[in-house]
Amino acid sequence: MNGTAAGLVLGFLLSTAYGSGFHVIMGGPARRILLYVLAAWIGFGLGHFIGDLLNISIFQLGTLHLLTASIGAWIALLSSWWLVAHER
Repeated sequence: MNGTAAGLVLGFLLSTAYGSGFHVIMGGPARRILLYVLAAWIGFGLGHFIGDLLNISIFQLGTLHLLTASIGAWIALLSSWWLVAHER
């Protein structure tokens, strides 16, 4: 498995764990876990892209920019939680 595929698998697993863990912590109906996992995937991908674009190499594992990707995932998770809480 080359570095890009390994980074993709690791990113997928980490962002899924972020979304699932966020759902366990924040609670809510079971269908909301899909929102949180999807938000974590998108935020993780955008965060990684921004880290690559700005060449931020702090806490980088191979080709994966873990710091910026994780920050992006958590920003997306908090944003989706806030939007769902204020949808009424």
